[in-house]
Amino acid sequence: MIRHRISTGHVSAVLALDEDLDPTAAQALGPFLPGGWNLQPSSAAAGTTDVEVTVGDAGITGDMRTVRIRLPRCAADSNTLAYVTYTALERARQHHRKVTVHATALHTPGGQSVLLFGAKGSGKTSTALALAERGWTHAGDDLVVLGEYHEGVLAVWPGKPTAALRDQLQPLAPKPQQALEPFAAGPAPLGWTVRLAVHPRLATASLAPATPLSVNERLRLHENLARYIAGLPTPLNGVDGMPYGPVWPLDTPDCARWRSHLIPRLADTRFDYLHAPNPEEAADLLAEEVQVR
Repeated sequence: MIRHRISTGHVSAVLALDEDLDPTAAQALGPFLPGGWNLQPSSAAAGTTDVEVTVGDAGITGDMRTVRIRLPRCAADSNTLAYVTYTALERARQHHRKVTVHATALHTPGGQSVLLFGAKGSGKTSTALALAERGWTHAGDDLVVLGEYHEGVLAVWPGKPTAALRDQLQPLAPKPQQALEPFAAGPAPLGWTVRLAVHPRLATASLAPATPLSVNERLRLHENLARYIAGLPTPLNGVDGMPYGPVWPLDTPDCARWRSHLIPRLADTRFDYLHAPNPEEAADLLAEEVQVR
C-alpha cells in the first residue's frame, strides 16, 4: 500500500491506498468538499495510518486508530473515494475539536460568522444568497465545519463552496450547482446562531430567542453534531449507484463528550429562531440586527 498525507475537512491525516488505486476522480471532487480533498506523499511510519482503503467487496472494519474501508473497483476509482474518506476522517476532525454540521454559514461585514441551522427546504441557501448581495461573505452551504480554536473560541471553518438551487419552473429537475462568491478564505469566530424557517404563509419576519434551549432543541443539536460520526449513509458503490451505505462504527466516548460540551457553548452565543415569509425579508432582518449590535 502507498501512504499519503490527506488534507480534508480542515484536518490532516494518513491515508493508505492500494498501489493500483487511482485517486484522480477523487481529487477532481476536492474543491467541492469542506476544506478540500488533497493528497501528498507521506513518509509516515508503519502503524500510523488513520484510514486504509483497499479494493474488494464493500465493507468497513476498524479499531480505535484505523478505519479500514473496502470498495468495489468501480467505486474506488470514482469520486466515491473522496466522499467515504471524508466521512471516515470525521473522528480525526472531532479529536481536533472540529465537527462537520448540516448548516449554512456566512461571515458578516464585521468579520464574525453566523451559523444558519434549519431543516431541508427551510430557506438557508436562498437566505445566504440574499445576504451575499448585502455584503456578507459565504462560508459554506449545507455542510460547514464548526469547532474551537484560540483558547476555546467557537469558530466556523469554510464548508461546501457550492450551492444547489431548484428551478421553480422545473421542480422535479436536478438542482444545478453554482459556485458561492465571494467565499471565505479561513475561519471566523462564531457570533450568532440562527435556526431559520422561511415559509410564504408567514405574515412577517420575526426573531425570538432560542435560549434557554428547550429539550427538543438540544436533541436537534445532538443529532446534527453526531450526524457524520454516527454513520451518515454514504454510497459505497459510487454516487450513481445505490444511495446508501452501512452505519460506520466511528464514535468514541471522548468525541461524544466533546460534542455534548459544544451545546452549552452554542447556547452561550446569541442563538435565535428566525421566521420569515421569504428569503429577502429574512436577510433584511439579519442584516439590520448585525448593524445595530
